[in-house]
Amino acid sequence: MDIPLTLEELRQQWNEVLDSVERQDRITWMAFFDARLASFDGKVLTLDYSDSGKFGGSHQFPETRLRQLNLLKAAVKEVCGVEIEVEQSP
Repeated sequence: MDIPLTLEELRQQWNEVLDSVERQDRITWMAFFDARLASFDGKVLTLDYSDSGKFGGSHQFPETRLRQLNLLKAAVKEVCGVEIEVEQSP
């Protein structure tokens, strides 16, 4: 039986996850670089962009977001060894 990944463990490995994303697509890396890991229940990671208001716009770009989310999920699996889903807050 696998031991579930905790939010704290994911936070500790987050820079490695972002490095993996950056190696594949710098634009996607930029989209997630400012995200705060708000919660993780072992399966669903919630990203919070409440600080993104300083950029004057949302981080939601529907035409590219699905590809970016898939790249992020693949990077988490590569670095942490777990499959996750991702939710986003404003």
